[in-house]
Amino acid sequence: MSEQFFPQRPASQPTIYAYEDTHPQYAGLLKVGYTTQDVQTRVAQQYPILRPGALPYRIVLEASAMRRDGTSFTDREVHRRLCQSGIHNPNGEWFACSMQELQAAILAVRERAMNNENRSLNFAMRPEQAEAVAKTEAYFNSFRTENVNKAPHFL
Repeated sequence: MSEQFFPQRPASQPTIYAYEDTHPQYAGLLKVGYTTQDVQTRVAQQYPILRPGALPYRIVLEASAMRRDGTSFTDREVHRRLCQSGIHNPNGEWFACSMQELQAAILAVRERAMNNENRSLNFAMRPEQAEAVAKTEAYFNSFRTENVNKAPHFL
């Protein structure tokens, strides 16, 4: 019988990426994708014909597709969130959105929240806030065990 309770996490790094194509027909659009390999390699696979000079695309975003609980999400969830936000999707994985709108959609999917404020950044509680929450939780837990039929009050 195996002594290993939790399997080791695979070496792959689930990543959401976005790039802009330099061709004028794609002006104002971002291609949003998902990969478990290096983003440069993945995007280059989508442009099989090598052209002289500069690359025909510019990678503008690489973000982890991992949640705090260890689960991952894909570009399809981000696409769905962008569409729910009213972002124009002319075809496939191309979206007429800003970087901030894309980052807000990724954050909403990662946190499993609606993110109606369209926040694109997420911050942890300050130490004093975390301490206040811990004290409140401890009070409610102890009160319930000592006073079964009373409602707790805590300011």
